[in-house]
Amino acid sequence: MKKFKKFAISIAAVSTLFLVGCGSDDDFTSGEDDPIENTQLTGALESDRILDPSVQYTVSGAYLVKSGAKLTIPAGTVIVSQVGTDKYIAVEQGGKIDIQGTSSSPVVMRSESNNPGDWGGLLLCGKAKTTEGVNVIAEVGGLIYGGTDDADNSGSIEYLIIKNAGAQINTDSQYNGLTLYSVGSGTHISNIAVLDGADDGVEFFGGTVSATNLYFENNEDDSVDWTEGWNGTITNTYVSHSAPFSTAIEADGDNNNPKVVNFTAVSTVGGTALQFKKQSGATIDGLSLLGYNTRIDMKDNGPLANVIIDGEAADPSKGYNAPATVDLAMFAWATSNNSDTSVLPNAITGTTELDASVVYLLQGTTLVKSGGKLVIPAGTIIISETGTDKYIAVEQGGEIEIKGTNDNPVVMKSAGGNPGDWGGLLLCGEGITTEGIDAIAEVGGLVYGGNNNSDSSGSIDYLVIRGAGAQINTDSQYNGLTLYSVGSGTHIANVAVIDGADDGIEFFGGAVSATNLYFENNEDDSVDWTEGWNGTITNTYVSHSAAFSTAIEADGDNNNPKIVNFTAVSTVGGTALQFKKQSGATFTNILLTDYATNVDMKDNGPLANVIVDGTPLTTPQDDVFNGTAVDISGWNWISK
Repeated sequence: MKKFKKFAISIAAVSTLFLVGCGSDDDFTSGEDDPIENTQLTGALESDRILDPSVQYTVSGAYLVKSGAKLTIPAGTVIVSQVGTDKYIAVEQGGKIDIQGTSSSPVVMRSESNNPGDWGGLLLCGKAKTTEGVNVIAEVGGLIYGGTDDADNSGSIEYLIIKNAGAQINTDSQYNGLTLYSVGSGTHISNIAVLDGADDGVEFFGGTVSATNLYFENNEDDSVDWTEGWNGTITNTYVSHSAPFSTAIEADGDNNNPKVVNFTAVSTVGGTALQFKKQSGATIDGLSLLGYNTRIDMKDNGPLANVIIDGEAADPSKGYNAPATVDLAMFAWATSNNSDTSVLPNAITGTTELDASVVYLLQGTTLVKSGGKLVIPAGTIIISETGTDKYIAVEQGGEIEIKGTNDNPVVMKSAGGNPGDWGGLLLCGEGITTEGIDAIAEVGGLVYGGNNNSDSSGSIDYLVIRGAGAQINTDSQYNGLTLYSVGSGTHIANVAVIDGADDGIEFFGGAVSATNLYFENNEDDSVDWTEGWNGTITNTYVSHSAAFSTAIEADGDNNNPKIVNFTAVSTVGGTALQFKKQSGATFTNILLTDYATNVDMKDNGPLANVIVDGTPLTTPQDDVFNGTAVDISGWNWISK
């Protein structure tokens, strides 16, 4: 929530604005026998009230717990807010709230439409200190907060779920899920979940209140935000990001050194984890940040010494990617998110089988060493952080077994979702390459090449790779799937490479074959081979609707690889097939649609090396590329 406040000139004058008459008599409506519970929460609560958990309540306006009154909400109570800017529950200075949820029966506050930004959430106003002074007027409804009593008590909150908050207050600011204005340390807050909010999960405006066991899922701004000198402690916090957001933590203003103990944040969409503005800081112990592009952002170049992480000043170059310090299972009462996360190991030396219920994060290079085997079951998702050193490589003698299915493929993608974010998947075999034996790849000194064209690097079935093509150096980039001298004993079928910054697939020698290949908007070549590859690809579909280099690029000596059932479609013109040096291939059933150039013999190599349906080309303009399209209507996996 943005911070625009002014000091109160007259408490009495402000209070007059909010004497919306709604005392204890308004908690019930008349009936012939027993009174009927008033389920509309709006106006002012002037005396104590206990809600009925068997009744669903509606927030139909601003519901204000006034000084001296206490609102008690038993376990299992459901409160549904109407949609609107003036729909919120606020505890004023001197008022109290007692939320009595349990793990089996939490209290739930949500909107009637279940959309982010529908309502204003829960606000507490206390008398603890804030750098804004005493009797500050909040941006929400003229609420007053701030004083000199750091031990002030606004009540107790246990097992509360808040959904869909973050309504727009004005053009500059929004509500949070839980807003704590100068709330004192006498207030008890534990087991809180804020989900699908349009602004912050929780925001502290000064005060000294602490909180434990906090869960935040897909709040669009900051999950945890503090300003105005808050100096409490949050313990056991788990943040989950699978949609766009601002930060996991945003801190602003003066540094009163709040404490953050056991903080785990996981992103499958990249983004910024911790942002500190002005002089703000914190002491953080037990930090685990997984999947973020930026770990530490000192927005206004404030002192890193104000941010102490595990006993040392913060270092933006560090990953802070320790294993999770908070167990997601703690929050089973609050979320159906049971996709735990784990970091892929740097080296695999034995057999390692992944768990499809876990989202795996690639934070560096994962190498499957000789004698090692990586098994990836159907439905597994691997998300890479952004960077040149982010790739998975199977070394000579290692194996990978990808066991996807048509409806449940294995997906490897980047957190940022952009072409060129990461390095993709690389296999290194002992097949024959024109580069000789034990050639050194341009990637990480990987060794490939031998004299065994029947070598096996494992099996790949139903794999989707997105966002690959990171820059290796000024001259080269990664591909989606790179095959260094991979032998024919390797099984590759049903592979999609989408939105890569370089090639979809590239063969460096070897004899491996592949079937059912789909390539969409890879910025260089969809299929590329060199160093004498002589395998076969069958049933390949290439789609171009953005700028690219070629559908096929071939280079080097011609070992006459086979291309069977090849369809390439462009809506942006361009070149379909490019042959460099002496390269060529034998095509059976090829369809090229709407390319400006079908064949480019880049180095004037022999056209006779390019054979289409049994006949060598005589000119690049030969009208022979009008075969039957590859049918991809049943390829469900390419949309994952």
